[in-house]
Order: sequence, then C-alpha cells, then structure tokens
Amino acid sequence: MKELLLGILLIIIIGIGGLVYRNATEHPNQPIACPMDALVCPDGTSVARTGSSCTFPTCPPPNVSLADLHIAFAIPAGFISTETPDAASLAAYEAVTASTSAKIIVRRYELNASSTALAVMQQTALGGPSGLPVSVTAFSSSVLGTHRFTVVSIDRFEGVIDTAYYLARGEDVLRFDAIDSGVSNWTDSRQDIGALPAHTALVNLLSTLQVL
Repeated sequence: MKELLLGILLIIIIGIGGLVYRNATEHPNQPIACPMDALVCPDGTSVARTGSSCTFPTCPPPNVSLADLHIAFAIPAGFISTETPDAASLAAYEAVTASTSAKIIVRRYELNASSTALAVMQQTALGGPSGLPVSVTAFSSSVLGTHRFTVVSIDRFEGVIDTAYYLARGEDVLRFDAIDSGVSNWTDSRQDIGALPAHTALVNLLSTLQVL
C-alpha cells in the first residue's frame, strides 16, 4: 500500500512539473521587445512604442488629434479650446487679451460626386458684411509645412480681419480661419495682416499639420 501511494504521488509530481515546464516554454516570462521606431508628434517631439501591444501613446499637449478629420497639429501657445460657432466648424481655439481677441476655427466641407474643391471654396468663401462670394481672382496659394493651401481674405470690417486657409483633400475640403477682433487700424491697406496674432498663430499651426 505504501509503495502504491508513493507511486501515485510521484506521478502527480511529474504531471505538475510537466505542466509548469510547458507553460514556461510556451509563455516565457521575458520583457517584450518593441520596435525601436518612434512617432514624431506635430510639435517635433517624439514618442516610443509602449505596453504589451507595442502601440504609440497619444502625443502630449500642445499636440491635439482630431480623429473625425484625420488630422493632428500643435496648438499655438496661449490658445485654448473654445465653443465652435456653427455646424461646419469642428474645432475652435482662442486667445484673449484686454482689448483684442484672436481665434482659430477649423471647418470641414464634404465633396460630392458633382462638386470640386474649387467650387466648394467659392461657395463657402463669403465676404463678411456683403455675404457675397469672394472673387476667385482674390485667391492665392501658400505652402506651409508639407501642404499647399488656398488663401482667401474673408472679412475686413469694423475691427475684424478674417483670413481663411483651405486644404483640398480627396473627399473633402478643410478650412482654417484666423480671426482677429479689436484691430484698431483695420482700415489701413498697408497693414501687415500676417503679423496679427491670430494669423501668426494659424500659420504656425498649419506648419505642424499632419494628415493621418
């Protein structure tokens, strides 16, 4: 009887040892070696892959990603997220001082089978007080970062200067507005619009734009 019990105990020990060995060989307790590549964030910083799935973490602020638009960029210093003004706008950022306001608005317009990017720009580039389409001859072009934008002066009225940057893509057109309010010398035709806070900030933002 004693020998039988010892035999059964030995069989159990061998069985447990076999299971432990098999588990150790099939699931080794070793750190996961992720690829050494890095994700470059819009502001030029980078993040490495982490975790058991070796995925890239979200880029930290001032970087933001707008998943619905498949874009990412770095928010200019001093600007914070604010309420969007209309149905076409999907993001808005603002910097406010005692006498002025600088705002950036991001809008998206879909392209249908019968429309073109230029047609969408002409239909949506409406002059401020008049509400009439801006002449296509007033459109210009500018390359910022890795993208070419169509630039349109939308509004220049009662201290407000609004300039739009359009980015044409395959299925839609993105529009980025730089709106400066409280501009004291808005009637001066010699004024350098590019030096205004919202315009400067938008140019910096678009220079970091990534299309995902």
